[in-house]
Amino acid sequence: MSERTNRDSVYVLGVRHHGPGSARAVRAELERLRPDAILIEGPPEADPLIPLAPDLEPPVALLAHVPGAPARAAFWPFAAFSPEWQAILYGTSAGIPVRFCDLPAAHSLADDRDDETPDLRADPIGSLAAAAGYDDPERWWEDVVEHRGDTPFEVIAEAMAAVREGYEPDEREARREAYMRKTLRAALRQGHGRIVVICGAWHVPALAGPLPPATADNAILRGLPKVKAELTWVPWTYGRLASRSGYGAGITSPGWYHHLFSAPDRPVERWLAEAAAVLRDEGLAVSSAHVIESVRLADSLAALRGRPLAGLGEVTEAARAVLCEGDDLAVELVQRRMVVGDRLGHVTDGTPMVPLQRDLRDQQRKLKLKPEALDREIDLDLRKPLDLDRSHLLHRLRLLEVGWGTPGQARGKGTFRETWTLQWRPEHDLALIEHAALGTTVAAAAAQRARDLAGTEAAALADLTSLVEQCLLAELPQALPEVLAALSAKAALDTDVTHLMAALPAMVRAHRYGDVRGTPAEGLAAIVESMLDRICVGLPVAVTGLDDDAAAGVLKHVDAVHAAVALLTESPPGATGGEPAEGGGPAPRARWLGTLRGISDRPDLHGLIEGRLTRILLDSGELADAGDRMSRAMSRGQTPARAAAWVEGFLAGGGLLLVHDPRLLNLVDGWLTGLSGDQFTDVLPLLRRTFGSFAAPERRAVGERLRSAGRAEGERDVDERRAAAAAATVLAIIGRTER
Repeated sequence: MSERTNRDSVYVLGVRHHGPGSARAVRAELERLRPDAILIEGPPEADPLIPLAPDLEPPVALLAHVPGAPARAAFWPFAAFSPEWQAILYGTSAGIPVRFCDLPAAHSLADDRDDETPDLRADPIGSLAAAAGYDDPERWWEDVVEHRGDTPFEVIAEAMAAVREGYEPDEREARREAYMRKTLRAALRQGHGRIVVICGAWHVPALAGPLPPATADNAILRGLPKVKAELTWVPWTYGRLASRSGYGAGITSPGWYHHLFSAPDRPVERWLAEAAAVLRDEGLAVSSAHVIESVRLADSLAALRGRPLAGLGEVTEAARAVLCEGDDLAVELVQRRMVVGDRLGHVTDGTPMVPLQRDLRDQQRKLKLKPEALDREIDLDLRKPLDLDRSHLLHRLRLLEVGWGTPGQARGKGTFRETWTLQWRPEHDLALIEHAALGTTVAAAAAQRARDLAGTEAAALADLTSLVEQCLLAELPQALPEVLAALSAKAALDTDVTHLMAALPAMVRAHRYGDVRGTPAEGLAAIVESMLDRICVGLPVAVTGLDDDAAAGVLKHVDAVHAAVALLTESPPGATGGEPAEGGGPAPRARWLGTLRGISDRPDLHGLIEGRLTRILLDSGELADAGDRMSRAMSRGQTPARAAAWVEGFLAGGGLLLVHDPRLLNLVDGWLTGLSGDQFTDVLPLLRRTFGSFAAPERRAVGERLRSAGRAEGERDVDERRAAAAAATVLAIIGRTER
């Protein structure tokens, strides 16, 4: 029975906002009472959206936001098993007026503290569960409500009245309940003869029984701050429903509750049979006998624990022990697929949307990219028109801060492939609404967003180069001229060569993307040439007087620019690479290597940089005296620390050079064996970092080379006693004990 007020025409149903038992009980009570008006906890501005509900596919949520202030937004989520949703469906199908009665979003969003529907200051379910001797409020609620098949609304009202005895609501909660009473009075004045109010069980004592004078509630509501609020329906996910959101009533197992609502008969048997099907889809051997035994185990656990029906805890333990045979990964699979679930709601085309949302929906249909709640990985071949259009859309959305797609590492080689992980989240609709003023299509909005970012005075050089790259990836030629102009102006004024070095790789990638994607960027090549020229002029000064950390930082930039120059020198499709630059000057590669050659001969370089430049020039075929340079770097005139830094720079990236060049290997070996014990201890951290970066096969190959060299010279001359001491030291360093 429902909680009936002293006014014969009003019935207050206290519910749990997302509870299958409450949902079934509310539906049954509405059919019994046959009301002529239904009031539901929620923002009243959403009343015009209620008629759309029957055509929506839950889970969905009401989204309220303040135009121009996206941080001020709130969601009211509904699932099929939400009592409020069932009441909406009943009212719309029966032609009964359904209205929301909570504090308007215009007021709640005006309060900076209310970035979402407020949480309760008390936990009534926890208090009642503790009084009943339960240590788990969820299990108590399932036993007394969800598993009963009905909801004793009068008993719940009495229990809540007892819990709230002596309780004084805070200002925010008092305003909400005052507005609920105000809406109820308005419905009574309109002549409705049988009104049902559906609200969180906590609020029942504030609405049932004699209402306080209207003047008292008006005083509470007087002077409330107010903003303009807009509302619409948006898709929701069970993953978000499993968090503490909306109503302050998140649930940890929406998939389980959906099952309880949709399968009221034999829910345990159906659940475990479905779990078996999920495991079989993953290639695990699960038979009908497994299902039968797991059902028996779940029922036995429920009986031992005095529960009216096996709950989620019992079926999970049964699935773990029987279906999954103790495998935690299999249990996690069932948890992710079934307990939480991958359900994503759907709203119809008739739902209010900004043009940007509608354009994205059209693009999703055209490109066959369906929004989904679970991660979905796709591989794109940019030589195919459909995949290229998909890539453009995903990159445009990233510019609009809609992270539907996350780029990954493409499989295979070449710039023709991209890998994306797609996952739709409700917040993406809010981001689209936030950027709605930028344009009516995704392409137009992304282009305007790029222009706005380029026009920001605080934009760093690296940010602008990244923006150029994004414009090319997203195919936004209409925005590129302004972005390039901003980049050119910033590059001309930036005097820090490390900023230019950090920005150049992205610019070169952008140049290549223009070649590969068929969207050449006019003016881009000229900016790249100018930046490289300034780097070549400024680098000799930038490498002067560096400590260890600064040298390591500059070295990263040198490696990145070197890789970029190699990419810049590669021939684009239909062109010839390595040709002289426009105007008769040297090609980029020649200018860059000439700069490095000039720096490498300086005596004041940090050992790390000198070693690395020597290796780069050697690999590029620009040096014939690498052995002599290494010999000088490791001579007795150099400190062991500088020599070790030189070796680290020279061998960075791999040790194959030592395998294939016996002279260099002998130089390193001779230098190491000539160090004193104290010197070896000093340089050991650097050496360990250097050789530890080699791949295991490279380390084995170097060791075999040294062993072969030792045999050639005669191993009989080895001092076994001294060798044993050295071996013990090495074993101690690497954390092993001698066997």
